[in-house]
Amino acid sequence: MAAETYNPWTIVNLVFTHLAEQSLHPTLGAAGDPGEPAAALLRAFGIVPAAEGDARVRAGIHDELAALRARLLDTPTGSGSVSD
Repeated sequence: MAAETYNPWTIVNLVFTHLAEQSLHPTLGAAGDPGEPAAALLRAFGIVPAAEGDARVRAGIHDELAALRARLLDTPTGSGSVSD
């Protein structure tokens, strides 16, 4: 049986909606990117967040691929577009 998957933001939204209904007003990532605090919340529930859903990982991959293209194809970085 395949592992069940969830959109991590759906779980975070569910938790925050429940807390708001209890007159609590939580904040997540008030000091910046909410990705790591959201991942910690998911881990607290026993959910392992997937790296492919992390925008920071995706951005790093795009940057690395652009650098490889520039080096291997001798083209300047940032001149082409990458479609998701």
